[in-house]
Amino acid sequence: MNAVRKWLLTGLLVLVPGVITVWVLHWIVSTLDQTLAILPEAWHPDRLLGVHIPGFGVLLTLAILLSVGAVASNFVGRKLVSWGDAVISRIPVVRSIYSSVKQVSDTVFSDSGNAFRTAVLVQWPREGVWTVAFITGSPALEIARYLRDDYVSVFVPTTPNPTGGYFVLMRKSDCVELEMSVDAALKYIVSMGVVAPPAPALDDQER
Repeated sequence: MNAVRKWLLTGLLVLVPGVITVWVLHWIVSTLDQTLAILPEAWHPDRLLGVHIPGFGVLLTLAILLSVGAVASNFVGRKLVSWGDAVISRIPVVRSIYSSVKQVSDTVFSDSGNAFRTAVLVQWPREGVWTVAFITGSPALEIARYLRDDYVSVFVPTTPNPTGGYFVLMRKSDCVELEMSVDAALKYIVSMGVVAPPAPALDDQER
């Protein structure tokens, strides 16, 4: 009976990661294949090749992103983007949604952004209980006026889904900066502590 239980657990450990990986990739490819709808029907790969081959939407999405990025990187493109932002900023309701999303995307994806740049160890949700979190910036000026100490903005993600979590303001002195990279910290959180990050290299003095 113990052998059967061991074989069952071993089979799960072997198959579950592969099945979930395939499912996630299938969902991503299927979602991106929807971008083919912007092409004329006569240009669809299924019609041209006579057979359905998944993944052309991924190539089209990459091509669109590269094209938009190349155009927006030059002088004329920046002017067009600035003009588009100005037009959207005059539309009620839409401007609120667009500006909020743009601020988040600029912070997360921009090279000059400071979101998710540092992994820290904090006591959450109470003293004596520790978790891994990320410093996302500094408190807004209006909020900072009411804080008498040096505070930082911290995002405490949930596990195993780190896209949800809590935004809190903590004293900088209460945040223990970690040497692990953001990617390693995210893997540690998603795996619920199973996948431990690699140990940091020791200095010559510590050796």
